[in-house]
Amino acid sequence: MDEQWQALVEFDKRHIWHPYTSLSHPSPIFPVVSAAGVRLTLADGRELIDGMSSWWAAVHGYNHPVLNAAIENQLKSMSHVMFGGLTHQPAIDLAKTLIDISHDDLQHVFFADSGSVAVEVAIKMAIQYWASNGQPQKQRLLTIKNGYHGDTFGAMATCDPDNGMHHLFKSVLAQHLFAKSPHCHGQQQADQTAIDDFEQLLTSNLSSIAAVILEPLVQGAGGMRFYSTAYLKRVRELCDHYDVLLILDEIATGFGRTGSLFAYEQADIAPDILCVGKALTGGYMSLAATLCSSKVAEGIGSGQHPTLMHGPTFMANPLACAVANASLKLLLNSPWQTAVHAIETQLQAELGPCSQLSAVKDVRVKGAIGVIELHQPIDIHWMQPRFVALGVWVRPFSNLVYVMPPYVIEATDLSTLTSAIYQVVSEIDT
Repeated sequence: MDEQWQALVEFDKRHIWHPYTSLSHPSPIFPVVSAAGVRLTLADGRELIDGMSSWWAAVHGYNHPVLNAAIENQLKSMSHVMFGGLTHQPAIDLAKTLIDISHDDLQHVFFADSGSVAVEVAIKMAIQYWASNGQPQKQRLLTIKNGYHGDTFGAMATCDPDNGMHHLFKSVLAQHLFAKSPHCHGQQQADQTAIDDFEQLLTSNLSSIAAVILEPLVQGAGGMRFYSTAYLKRVRELCDHYDVLLILDEIATGFGRTGSLFAYEQADIAPDILCVGKALTGGYMSLAATLCSSKVAEGIGSGQHPTLMHGPTFMANPLACAVANASLKLLLNSPWQTAVHAIETQLQAELGPCSQLSAVKDVRVKGAIGVIELHQPIDIHWMQPRFVALGVWVRPFSNLVYVMPPYVIEATDLSTLTSAIYQVVSEIDT
């Protein structure tokens, strides 16, 4: 890396916060100058095979000509216009597509800036639904431990308060209810102990619960845990029986990552409110959406508080909507199911041997997600540069080394990723 870039990196370390890092003890950083396909090019000329899809988002890879063209074409008419009192075709087209590809019950769309904001909107919808219907005391949410729903205050309050990233703020967050997480294994069976705990919390707090919120089948940043369709199905049944709304956070799992377009499809259920984001724009721009059923929309709109009180400045940004339309069209017209299944099969075969390493507690794969859980927390200051030295970009956290590559990754590149993971994890063994 030349002197100019070295100076820039030093400035970065002194002045710029990166996600979940300390300015007094900064994590290693690597300057990227370009990206194309599944490769990131660093300032020193090295190329890295991307195993993270920029945190689940870049499912088509980088610098895709179709998505580039969508941005360029939209720029010719308008890059942004306020959504208050105005509308535009990219937003209308995107809303139509989201309604078409999601469950028939989901007929209404609120565009948000990010996944965290989509969750905030979902929480507001649920609370306002009950307030509009004369039950303003229903303001709490029920969820499961080891969950993650975002870093803003409403979203943080639904993340695991003890084992998650936000325990520092526990005393100032809304106090919600946390049931036992279903066990990761035995994915064809419901964890009856977890179900019983969930139902007990639901019934004993029913008068105050507005909604249940879950990440369906895959818990992301709270531990990369998987659970069964049977558990999710039972939760839906209990929500129906006790008349509680169900919010599903598919910000990470949506748009094919688990093998179905939405993870909830594998349980043959539908949420009352659905949050999507990340891969929505193919990783090009920040955009998310909260969809809801007519029951929820009409319940709010015809009640005592009919106006949904949220409105981001950059709501339904035309550039973001235009590239989202292009990304969804690209995805839906591609053999994405075949690609995700091939990634899943290869991850199972090539990460499986890691289970024999003594540092490894568990190996699990679902769709285009591969997870190595270690017995001990990783040392990011050692591990991150080690992966870079092997020519791959893998971003571990806590005691987890995981990948969720772009769907367009070729088998040889995926093998480079899995080989690097085995190599690095085996070095912990010695």
